Amino acid sequence: MFLENTVNHTEQFGWIEVICGSMFSGKTEELIRRLKRAQFAKQKVEIFKPAIDVRYDDEKVVSHDANEIRSTPVPSSGNIRILATDVEVVGIDEAQFFDEGIVSVCNDLANRGIRVIVAGLDMDFKGNPFGPMPALMATAEYVTKVHAVCTRTGNLAHYSHRTADGDDLVLLGETQEYEPLSRAAYYKAMHKQREEKVDDTTNDGE
Repeated sequence: MFLENTVNHTEQFGWIEVICGSMFSGKTEELIRRLKRAQFAKQKVEIFKPAIDVRYDDEKVVSHDANEIRSTPVPSSGNIRILATDVEVVGIDEAQFFDEGIVSVCNDLANRGIRVIVAGLDMDFKGNPFGPMPALMATAEYVTKVHAVCTRTGNLAHYSHRTADGDDLVLLGETQEYEPLSRAAYYKAMHKQREEKVDDTTNDGE
């Protein structure tokens, strides 16, 4: 069981917490909750997000439920290492969009005695591990996997099915572009998409 208040004051090192799951699973909501608790405890907190994520606000980290917390947008993981000075807690949202260097950055911060809380998608819309997330989950002390509710079956969902066209991995979207699906619903949807592509190809060749 995860214990947020487990602190050994004789130990210099910090630790890494990863919050992962599909779209609409509450990852950012949980990140904000932990960071606000740290702020309430008068701890020095810094929050970072990828500069490309401007869906709700240019600077704030905002959840789908409109909870928000001030953050610093950065273009690359290296900026976090430079900016995270004189802090006790670092929060990082949408970690899947960062470069692979985010893994060493998080470990360096933890080794400096900082509590690092990271949130991100564990899989892309194709069902593959997303960017640096697998390595972050492997090196983290704590991993929390949160789930959405499947829009088609009502079961737990951990796949992010893209309803919009395009193959780019980075597509910042909302309910118009993505839906959370269970394993069974996701594979049915992917099978249907493949059949539609085959039909389109066949019709184009006629």
